[in-house]
Amino acid sequence: MVPYLFLVASLLSCGAHVAVAQQLQVHIVPHTHDDVGWLKTVDEYYYGANNSIQHAGVQYILDTVIDELSLDPNKTFIYVEIAYFWRWWNEQDDDIKALVKTLVNNKQLEFVNAGWCMNDEASTDYNSIIDQMSLGLRFVSDTFGPQARPRVAWHIDPFGHSAEQAAIFAKMGFDGFFFARLDYDDWNKRLKENTAEMVWRGSPSLGAESDLFTGVLYYFYGYPPGFCYDVGCDDPPIQDDPDLFDYNVPDRVNAFVAAAMDQAQHYTTNNIMMTFGMDFNYQNAHENFKNIDKLIKYVNQDGHVHAFYSTPSRYIDAVHAANKTWTLKTDDFFPYADYPNSYWTGYFTSRPALKGYTRVCNNILQACKQLEAIHDGFPGQTQSSLDLQMAMGIDQHHDAVSGTSKQHVAYDYAERLHIGQVECEVLMGHALSDLAAKDGSPPLDLQFCEYLNISFCPSSETDTFNVIIYNPLAVDYGKLFEIGRVFSFPVIGNSFDVYDGQGNPVEAQVVPIAQTQQVVTDANYLIYIQPKGDIPPIGFKTYFIRPTSNVRHTSARPTKVYQHRNGDKDFSIANAVLSLTFDGVTGRLKSMTNIASDVTASVDQQFMWWNASDGNNVNSSQASGAYIFRPNGTAPFPINPGNIAQVTVVSGDVVQEVRQVFSPWVTQTIRLFSYNVPVFEYTIGPIPKGDGLGKEVISRFSTNLTTGGVWYTDANGREMQKRVRNYRPTWSLDVTEPVAGNYYPVDSRIYIKDEAKQVQFTVLTDRTQGGTSLNDGEVELMVHRRLLHDDGRGVGEPLNEPGTTGEGLVIRGTHIAILANAGISPFLHRFLGDMLMLDALYGFTPSSQSYSDYVKSYRPAYSGLVADLPVVVRILTLEYIRDSTLLLRLQHLFQIDEFNTSATISLDNMFTGFSVVSVTELVLGSNENIDNVQRLQWNVEEGSKVSYKKQNVFGPSFAVTLNPIEIRTFELEVKMKQ
Repeated sequence: MVPYLFLVASLLSCGAHVAVAQQLQVHIVPHTHDDVGWLKTVDEYYYGANNSIQHAGVQYILDTVIDELSLDPNKTFIYVEIAYFWRWWNEQDDDIKALVKTLVNNKQLEFVNAGWCMNDEASTDYNSIIDQMSLGLRFVSDTFGPQARPRVAWHIDPFGHSAEQAAIFAKMGFDGFFFARLDYDDWNKRLKENTAEMVWRGSPSLGAESDLFTGVLYYFYGYPPGFCYDVGCDDPPIQDDPDLFDYNVPDRVNAFVAAAMDQAQHYTTNNIMMTFGMDFNYQNAHENFKNIDKLIKYVNQDGHVHAFYSTPSRYIDAVHAANKTWTLKTDDFFPYADYPNSYWTGYFTSRPALKGYTRVCNNILQACKQLEAIHDGFPGQTQSSLDLQMAMGIDQHHDAVSGTSKQHVAYDYAERLHIGQVECEVLMGHALSDLAAKDGSPPLDLQFCEYLNISFCPSSETDTFNVIIYNPLAVDYGKLFEIGRVFSFPVIGNSFDVYDGQGNPVEAQVVPIAQTQQVVTDANYLIYIQPKGDIPPIGFKTYFIRPTSNVRHTSARPTKVYQHRNGDKDFSIANAVLSLTFDGVTGRLKSMTNIASDVTASVDQQFMWWNASDGNNVNSSQASGAYIFRPNGTAPFPINPGNIAQVTVVSGDVVQEVRQVFSPWVTQTIRLFSYNVPVFEYTIGPIPKGDGLGKEVISRFSTNLTTGGVWYTDANGREMQKRVRNYRPTWSLDVTEPVAGNYYPVDSRIYIKDEAKQVQFTVLTDRTQGGTSLNDGEVELMVHRRLLHDDGRGVGEPLNEPGTTGEGLVIRGTHIAILANAGISPFLHRFLGDMLMLDALYGFTPSSQSYSDYVKSYRPAYSGLVADLPVVVRILTLEYIRDSTLLLRLQHLFQIDEFNTSATISLDNMFTGFSVVSVTELVLGSNENIDNVQRLQWNVEEGSKVSYKKQNVFGPSFAVTLNPIEIRTFELEVKMKQ
C-alpha cells in the first residue's frame, strides 16, 4: 500500500474528514461498450432489433446520453465506436448536431480510441488496423475539429494485446492506452507489485518513439461491484430520503470508499479511474446519471475520497502530473488466459474462411484506393472505395475477423464485405479502362473474378479474351528477383497462345484441374502464364489469351501427369534453386534443399487434428469453443493411419505439382515455380463430426533444425516477436495447458532458426492462424476448426460452420515455406510476404482482336511510378481524399535487426499521373498535422523523458527519409497530368 493510503485508511476508520489535497482522487468515467456486431448484427444492435438475443439498441444510448449531458455541464461521457456514431450523426437535425458540437467543445463528450470499431489485436493486419482507425479518426477531425482529437486509446474488450497495436497507437499521437484483459497470472503479479500501469515500448525498431503509457483497468471495464445503475442491473439505487425504511446512503458511501481504497492500493499515484458502464449500457442514461450524481454528492460530503465526473484524458493528465518513473514493458500480452485451463488461443483460427476473405478484401481495397487516387476520384459517379472501407472497418472488430460472433452475424460481415468488393471492382474496371484507352476509344468492359480460389471464373472460361493484370505493389518484383511471377486462372481447353502487348509469346502452361478442386466450375484446366519481367509498380500489363488447334506449337507448354504408387522409391521435384524430395511410402514431403544457399534440411509436412475438449475433463470443465482452444491431450491424431497421402505428380516448364489426398476432407497441392519457394495449397473440409468429436486441424512441419525451444511470430504482419516454449518474459508461467498455452497469433509468418547452423525455416500464411513450436524443429499452424460445444464466453453456440451445403465448411488456403540461410531469410520472407498481402488482381475482357489492332486503341501497359523505389520502401496507402488531395503512407519494410539502413526518396516527380505541389506530414491516423501533436513524455526505469525527433519535408524535392520499420503519413496537394 502506498504511504498516503495508510493515512486515508486510518482516518476512515475513525470517521475524520480529510483535506482535499490529501484525498484520493476518484475519476468516474461513464461509458458504454458497443460491439460492432457479436450476438446481433450491426444493424440489429443499432436499432435495438432482435432483442430476444440481447436487449441492446445503440441509437437509444446516444439519444439519452446527449439529453443528460445537455442538462449538466459537469457530466461527462466517452464514446468509442465511430461506425455507430457516424450512423447516428447522419440521422440528427442541425439543432442536435449543434448541441453535440457544444458538448464536444466543452469536453463533456469525449471520443476515445475513435476507430471505426475497437479492433481485434490478434487476427488483424497492420494495414487494416491503420485504415479502420483512420476512417474513424478523420470523421471526428472533419466533423468536430482538432480540439476533439482523441488522446487515449481504449481497447477494453480484445482478448490479448499486440506490441504492434501499441506502437501504432503511439505513432497516431495517443498519450495513453487502457485495456481490461490480460492473463490471470500476469494480473495477479501486477496487483502485488503495483505495476498495473506502465510504459509500453511496442517497437524495438522505433525505440522510445513507440513508448505509450498503458494501464490495466481494475474492475474489468464495468462498474465497481455493487454500483451498476443500468436498466438491467440488480444493484441497489441510492435511496437518500431519510424517512424511507430503505435509506442506504451511509452504506453506499462506505461501500464505495472501500472499493476505491481497494483499487488505490494497487496504483501508485493519488488518482484512480473507475469505469461506470458495460456492454450497451446507458440506453436509459437518466437512471445511470441520477444515481451517479447522488453517489458523487454523498461521497464528497463524507470527505474520505474525492469523486467526480472525468474522462480518460483528464485521468492521464493527472497521472502524468505526478512525474513518476514507470516500469517499461517490451513484449506483448499474448496469449490471454482468464483461468488456468482457459487459453483464448482458438480464435486465432476461428472462422478461417472469413479470415481469408478479410485479407482478400484488404488486397482489393488497397488497389481500389490507389486507382481512385490516380484517377483523382470519380466526380459524378456513385462508385467509390468508401463502402469497402466501412465494411472492412466493421470487419476488424474484435468479434468479427476474430471469428467469435454468432453464425448469422458472421454471414452479415461477409455480405458487407462483398457489397463493398463489388463496388470497388466496378470502380477499378472504370479506372483501368480509362488508363488503357487512348483518345476516342470505347471503354473496356472489364470483369473481375471473385472465386479464383476455387478455380471458377466465367470471364476466363470463354473462347478468347484479354487479361489486364494490375500490380498494387510499389515494386517490380520481376526486376528485383530477375524472374517473372506466375499468374493463373481457369480455362476451357488445353491449347492456347499467349502474347504480351508487344506481340511477344509469353511462356505458359496448361494444367488439368484436380478432381478435388472442381467444385462448381465447367473449366477443366488452369493456365499458368509467366511473363518475362513483372507487372509495373502500381500499374498493369495486358496479355492476350487465344485458343489454338495446333497443340504442338503453342506458347502454352504441355503438362505431364502421372500417379505415384505408394511403396515406390522417393521422388523429387526441383527448379534451379530448390529441390523437394518426397517419401515414396507416405507421399509426404521428406526434405528440402536450397541449392542456391547449399542448405538441406529434413522437412516432414503432414496434417493432423487435435481432439477438442467437450468440457468433461477431470481437471476442468472448460470446453474448446470459438474463443478457447483446449485439446483433450498432448498428442494430435493423424488424418489416416500412417498419414499416407495418395499422390499425383504434375510436371512442366512453368509449374510442377505434387497433389496429395490424405482423405476425402483433407487434400493439398504443393507447387514449385521457377522461384525458390514451394506453395502449399490445402483444402480442408467438411470436417467430419459423425464420431461426436470436435476437431481442430493442424498443418505441422517437422525439421531436423536445433531450435532450443524458441520460435518467432509476427505482430500484425510487422515486427517479429520471440516466443519461448512454456515461458513468459514477465512472470513465472504455471503450465496448465502445454499445447494451447504455447499457441500465438500468426498473422503473416512464423519461423524457427538453428543458431549454430544459421539456417532458418519460415512459413508464410495467407490469413491469421494460431501457431506454435511444441517440439524443437517444428512449426505448427492450425488451419481449421469444427467444434460441438460452446466455451462459455458469451457467444452461446458451438463453432460449427455449415458451409454452402450444410454439411460443413470447406476452406482453401496457402502456406509458403522458405528454407534458407538466416542472413538472407528476412529479405525472402519480407518480399514474399509483401506479395502475399497485396497480390496481383485480374481484369478480364472478351476480345478477338489481335494484339496489333488492340494497341492502336489501348495502352497495353502502365506504371504509376516514374522510377523504382528503394528496395526497402513500399507504398502502404495511396488514397483519394478530395479533389487534388491524396493521402500517402510510405513504409520501411524491414525491422532494425534485419536491415539497419534508412532510405530516402523524393516525392517530387515520383508519380506518373500527377505532380506534387505541397506536402503536409500527418500522424499515422491521418487526422492531424504531426507538428500540432505534442505527446506526453514519461519517465521510465531505463531512462528519462524522451524528446521525439521529427524530420521535416521540404520542397522542391520533398525528400522523405524512412528508418527501419517506420511508416510516415502525408497529405499531398497534387496537380493531375493529362
